[in-house]
Amino acid sequence: MKKIIFGLILLICNGAVFAQAEVINEGGTKTLKGFITKEELAADDAFPWYAQNQKGYVPYAAAVTALKAEKDSIHILAFGGTWCDDTKSVFPKFFALTEAAELAPERITVIGVDRNKKTVHHLSQAFNVTLVPTFIVLKNGKEIGRVVEYGKFGMFDKELGQIVGGK
Repeated sequence: MKKIIFGLILLICNGAVFAQAEVINEGGTKTLKGFITKEELAADDAFPWYAQNQKGYVPYAAAVTALKAEKDSIHILAFGGTWCDDTKSVFPKFFALTEAAELAPERITVIGVDRNKKTVHHLSQAFNVTLVPTFIVLKNGKEIGRVVEYGKFGMFDKELGQIVGGK
């Protein structure tokens, strides 16, 4: 059953039912709910944190190496809230990491959640996402690991590298 759910989710995420993010104004804060692109975050004046939080970040080298080695066999689902301070800090760095690893954009699906951690197609519930950001690494349609917020050790990029590298 889980394989079917993951297959359906990947089909949705890979564009079969791709829809633009819903814009919600929550207490004067622009929130994107649904599928989001890096370009939307980088270009929108409502998200000045994107450029600010990417400055000076150097991706963890071992994570870049691990992601690069598996770049054709993994898919990363990234759940986040454009209202969430942790997401604001980590998402810009995540995109810098994936760029350094040459991970193709179609191998990354970013899903925005509202303040109740709800999103389109009930994806946050299907993947049991309760905190954001959450990065779920899939290989051959199966979850091989996830990083929640900053990870267990405060280095989301190191932990992503370990998951992808099989450690």
